[in-house]
Amino acid sequence: MNTKNFTKIILLTCFLLFCAKSAFAGNPQETYDQVWKLINSKYVDVNQNGQDWHRWRHKYDSVVRTPEDSYVAIETMLSSLDDPYTRFLDPEEFAEESRSISGTLYGIGVQIGLREDKLVVISPIEDTPAAKAGLQANDIILEIQGESAKGISIKKAADQIRGPKGTKVTLLIKREDKEIKFEIMRDKIDVKSVSIKNPKNSKLDNNIGYIRLNSFLSHTASKEIEDAINALKDKDGYILDLRSNPGGLLSNAIYISDMFLDSGFIVSTVDRDGYKETQQANSDFVTKKPLVVLIDEGSASASEILSGALKDNGRAVLVGTKSFGKGLVQEINKLPDGAGINITTQKYLTPNGTDINKVGIIPDIEVKNEKEDIENKNDLQLKKAEQILKNLISYGKKAKNEPKVINSELPIKIIIEK
Repeated sequence: MNTKNFTKIILLTCFLLFCAKSAFAGNPQETYDQVWKLINSKYVDVNQNGQDWHRWRHKYDSVVRTPEDSYVAIETMLSSLDDPYTRFLDPEEFAEESRSISGTLYGIGVQIGLREDKLVVISPIEDTPAAKAGLQANDIILEIQGESAKGISIKKAADQIRGPKGTKVTLLIKREDKEIKFEIMRDKIDVKSVSIKNPKNSKLDNNIGYIRLNSFLSHTASKEIEDAINALKDKDGYILDLRSNPGGLLSNAIYISDMFLDSGFIVSTVDRDGYKETQQANSDFVTKKPLVVLIDEGSASASEILSGALKDNGRAVLVGTKSFGKGLVQEINKLPDGAGINITTQKYLTPNGTDINKVGIIPDIEVKNEKEDIENKNDLQLKKAEQILKNLISYGKKAKNEPKVINSELPIKIIIEK
């Protein structure tokens, strides 16, 4: 894999931060102007949402006196872009989210986003208060602490949901046609990237290796995946579970894709000037054993890059439901006084050139866990993945080698009908 051109540290969800180079120190007006310049030079839409961006540059010169003044002015300016992923973080928020790279957070352990102007749960993080309380992907958050979440920004919602260990947050959730109130105790969130334990209430054949990737956030995520594959090296094939994985670092998505690919493209990024940069797999793969990937509507961002790379290269069969659909890349810039700004600088394309933003990755085989399946702990998606993987393993043994799965009509038909 050619990584020499990756000189920037890039994120794929607006919730996951990695500190980039520091900007110069300055007064509040300089901070505001620095943000204006960054948007002017880096924002993916050269027309800044169809407006004259220069109108903002000196708009608040007469009123910005304190850091708080500049923060309000910056947020007002950014709101004109109508992009929930381009956002400002004050010093406290920037420091807290930067700490998430080490895998430790404080709150309830939920990833949130905006869909059709509604605040939604992308996914709860496994084994966190949010997951234990029963929050689910696609839950619509109507109220936080008794206040309406209508029109709220992701930043403000995150501020209200986060808090010290031992305190409670109350959320009013709309799920299908029901409204449910959750009172959840905040705690220390230890973000675990990888688990190789079989899911509860599920028993897989001994020759099948199950790998659950919860997040691409931690800088150790790719190493954890490699360790998991090596720990399961006696298995004949793998199920890689990316369900409810909200994404994380682009570098992790590339490195992990490379572990399963011996050739082909992984992802392309396109900037505001139309410059396209493509990352290609090298031959330093970890395994060529049969692979099935599980995705759902909570699989976002880096999860979509990985699943898209494996699907387009014919390396894996994807099972589940359509993914979230976030095909935008953010770059983080540190500002004076420790503040930061997350700027959408690129869109990404799967190896076949597909733009999945607001569309998502379509699985090869669609299987939905209905409400009654979830209540009865009957994981139809996992069962289908196991069935397909068994067929892949059998198909490979008959061919007397480990096949590279080809996602064309004939092989999938053989796999499903065996």
